[in-house]
Amino acid sequence: MVMVWQFEGVLTLLAALGCGLVAGVFFTFSTFVMQALFRLPAHEGIAAMQSINIVVLNPWFLGTFFGTGAICVLLIVLALVSEAGFSAAFGVLGSALYLVGTLGVTIVCNVPRNQALAKLDPKAPDSVAHWDDYVRNWTRWNHVRTIAALLAAAVFSVMLAV
Repeated sequence: MVMVWQFEGVLTLLAALGCGLVAGVFFTFSTFVMQALFRLPAHEGIAAMQSINIVVLNPWFLGTFFGTGAICVLLIVLALVSEAGFSAAFGVLGSALYLVGTLGVTIVCNVPRNQALAKLDPKAPDSVAHWDDYVRNWTRWNHVRTIAALLAAAVFSVMLAV
């Protein structure tokens, strides 16, 4: 039982750190990156975001983003097979926040917008309207995934403290 708790503790710490790191990245976009890109002429903002959406697909970010999701799945499995009660409930709650509110929102809401933006010609006249819509809606969903990741990090931190 001690070995399982230690394993769960390490996973919880890694989940807290991963969620916090992802929340920080998304927080950065919500609080100033998107605003800075929106202040540029539309064709420059579009081109910059298209570049960001390519560069973000790197092992460091994707490893942290999806690795944290994998850890959350493991914590749910541990919660289902253990008798930890209170601790297990926190593990499931934190994991659900991250898996649904961060990973799920990214896949369902942000990625499709990024894929549509990738097809835009930044200099096409109708791109300005698409850019306005993209920034508004992408940022709205980014707020959701930021809050979900931050709440998940908080839940995992409480779990470690209890």
